[in-house]
Amino acid sequence: MITKTEAIVLRAIDYQESSLIATLFTRKHGKIAVIAKGARKPKSKFAAFLVPGQILEVIYYMKTSRSVQTLSDASYLEKLDQLRVDLEKMALTVTTLELTSQLLHDNEVNEPVFNFFLKMLPWLNNREKVNRAIFPYIQIRLAQLLGIGLQFDEQPGTESGNGYINIVSGTLSHEALESEAILLTPLQFAFVRESLHSMNSAIFEKDFKKNELTKLIEYLDRYFRYHIEGIRPRKSDAVFEQILKD
Repeated sequence: MITKTEAIVLRAIDYQESSLIATLFTRKHGKIAVIAKGARKPKSKFAAFLVPGQILEVIYYMKTSRSVQTLSDASYLEKLDQLRVDLEKMALTVTTLELTSQLLHDNEVNEPVFNFFLKMLPWLNNREKVNRAIFPYIQIRLAQLLGIGLQFDEQPGTESGNGYINIVSGTLSHEALESEAILLTPLQFAFVRESLHSMNSAIFEKDFKKNELTKLIEYLDRYFRYHIEGIRPRKSDAVFEQILKD
């Protein structure tokens, strides 16, 4: 079946002498793998398109019995040049999309997550400066969109100070509610709480202490690992940590 749909490039790897295999997050078929034959040849029409974070319109031959589909054509829906050339934006994009690829099942259609990236990637491309605090915000938003979002336990005294992420129940609270509770610093707690209820970019300017942001990312990864099978350490994290330092 010939399919035409919107797609977000999650990753691309070399295949044989001149081709690429790309993982796409498509609106119609969810996450799929496609082969772009000859994409690495100098005159290939595919080479410029199959870059992580690019938003495309693609045509491919869909056959459910195959694990890799054949890409026929591609064009930009929105060309996001800064995600190619700005190292900090590139690092943030690649890490985000590696996490997303792990969170999505093959061929699982997810309109809310797809629409989130249609807005988030251009915003990231056009933002003057990015920092590491954007990544835990994305982690929190993805959890919400996948139906495992954290819920704030509205108790007296939770407006400020230390708090906990309760891993099993998926709640934020002033007191530990279970053995799998993780204690957050006041700034970590405030960041998670505000991320759940606000889309104000001012939260990315919070003055985290050294390693405080790294620990929050680790805690959120732990939350994902508990609720979704198959979450592994990200290969892109080393580059992400080096380029986007605390």
